[in-house]
Amino acid sequence: MVGGLVLLVALLGLVGTAIRDPHPHDIPVGLVGPPPAEQQITSAFATNAPGAFAFTAYESEGDARAALDSRAIDGALVLGLPNPRLIIAGAAGDATTGVITAAFTNVFKAQGATLDLEVVHPFTAGDAHGLILFFVVVAVSVASLVSQALLFRNGGDAGFGARLIVVLAFGVLGGLTAMGTAYWMAGDYGAGFWTAVGLVVLAALAVGAVVAGLARLLGAAGIALAALVVVLLSLVSSGGPVGSQLLPDLYRWLAPWLPAGPLYSALRGALYFDGAGLDGPILVLSGWLVAGLVLMGLGELVSRLRGGRVQAQAPAH
Repeated sequence: MVGGLVLLVALLGLVGTAIRDPHPHDIPVGLVGPPPAEQQITSAFATNAPGAFAFTAYESEGDARAALDSRAIDGALVLGLPNPRLIIAGAAGDATTGVITAAFTNVFKAQGATLDLEVVHPFTAGDAHGLILFFVVVAVSVASLVSQALLFRNGGDAGFGARLIVVLAFGVLGGLTAMGTAYWMAGDYGAGFWTAVGLVVLAALAVGAVVAGLARLLGAAGIALAALVVVLLSLVSSGGPVGSQLLPDLYRWLAPWLPAGPLYSALRGALYFDGAGLDGPILVLSGWLVAGLVLMGLGELVSRLRGGRVQAQAPAH
């Protein structure tokens, strides 16, 4: 009962504080056009919506499109045409592109102008909002935790080798199963599918190793700590399909350093942006994997030392 109530409070506390008052923060947008027009746009938003957007000026539309392709920006406003045109990267997320579209549509509507809209890098039709992809992140995070919790319960004396085998086996099988199921539900994800599989395998290995290490080191308390940090807090701070850019400062600061946010970002990069933006997430996930392996080794060492002390203190017969 107490454990259930603690979990309930943790869920409500983390989720509630994250989403109770969403506001956009530093959404990257490119501007292409005459410098006076660009200055007018940036000044207007600095006055009416300070901090909502981070603007970057580009010399040409081609440069802005290249920035969209590389994920440096999520939208680009091209000025000086018969009608201004807004280009958005659909796979940046519905919330992000929705904020960009609504903000600039309202600006030009107030001026009596029509804003043309173009979507590049859209989600696949079978997963039009990226929800299935995010639930791949949720499923692999939770399942990696559960697999190690079951090992702790049923094989608490398992050594480093046995735990490592479980981490590796579940990581590979979990990644294949998760993305295979997503493919079955959503249809063709394109040429980046196997890259996405590799990313999910890496994330499953990272989460599994951290849980295994903390479980070996701290027992049941370690599993609870792992559940709180690398699963619950990680998923909440990622913002899910909404994205972390609409969350409060604390969650936006945590999001790039916990597993869920980088994994979801990397999956979208692999599947919809021809592999752009993968370096940072891979580095973060690899860091968690290394940390997990270190915890596993440390836990094994501590367990052996404890076992040695127990044997030394046992009465002789």
